[in-house]
Amino acid sequence: MKRKWIFFVAPPAVVLLVAIFGEVVMHLWNWLLPTIFGWKAITFWQGLGLLVLCRILFGGFGHHGSDRSRGRHRCGKRWEKMTPEEREKFLKEKHGCCGEFSEPVTGSGEAA
Repeated sequence: MKRKWIFFVAPPAVVLLVAIFGEVVMHLWNWLLPTIFGWKAITFWQGLGLLVLCRILFGGFGHHGSDRSRGRHRCGKRWEKMTPEEREKFLKEKHGCCGEFSEPVTGSGEAA
């Protein structure tokens, strides 16, 4: 277990990043919004709360890829496992219900 150090480095790093993000939100708010809209300045803790609220409402911060891209990846793998007859049947079914439908593109940029 060569990565024991990560258990010692990760918690302080997370705390530091949260503190930095809270400071950034607070300073951006206090720099822009009182001048533009006449709103009050906020404290660090209010900035951190605002950051958490935005995270809850809008997501973000480490959400890599979308569900749609994962679905395409799964569909591409399924497509590769199909026989030519199954592919033809699939395309005919999809064309009937979804209009135009083309073959999935493989990693090389060519249709599978």
